[in-house]
Amino acid sequence: MTVADRLAVAARALLAGFDQPELASFLDDWPAPDSARRMVEPRPLPVLRWLGQTPALAVAETRPLVDGIVAAAEALAWGQTYAAGDLGERFLERYGWSELIGLRGPIASDRLACGVLLLGPEIEYPPHSHVAEEIYVPLAGTADWLRGGERWRQRRPGELVHHPSGIAHAMRTDEPPLLALYLWRGGDLAQKSKLLGGGSVDHA
Repeated sequence: MTVADRLAVAARALLAGFDQPELASFLDDWPAPDSARRMVEPRPLPVLRWLGQTPALAVAETRPLVDGIVAAAEALAWGQTYAAGDLGERFLERYGWSELIGLRGPIASDRLACGVLLLGPEIEYPPHSHVAEEIYVPLAGTADWLRGGERWRQRRPGELVHHPSGIAHAMRTDEPPLLALYLWRGGDLAQKSKLLGGGSVDHA
């Protein structure tokens, strides 16, 4: 079993523990064990300097997946979409994601994207929206989340955060970094999200 397969199994096991109807369609689109695999070259990013802090910030339910991500980090392809002119060098130093399932990840799927987002301390992932329906599960680190016209709300590890298609959302961290599982479904999984101030951002 590959690193991506082990992490996908752990992610699926975590998601199976939720009894929330909005998750059902995502699990229905989960790729079969015999789905196609692709080679993805490992790629590190500066944000990984905070990954080692995340196990201590997890809860019992999320700790197995967090430990797996930390152990596998050097074998994963970590990506970014922005240039320094978009959100600044400081943001780029504290932001990255790695897709496990989807159009770019090692487990191929054109129906579902699943991966992990890592945000370093004291940054804001600015408000953005996208056609795809999205679910986040914070794995480690308590952060503030913004959705639609709601107020900022603190979310803890193990909560499920649902973003319907087209709804604006954002995240911001304090001192602890944030590690979160994300899932996308519906529409073009490679479509870039729109920042409220203009520009675009790739998922998550």
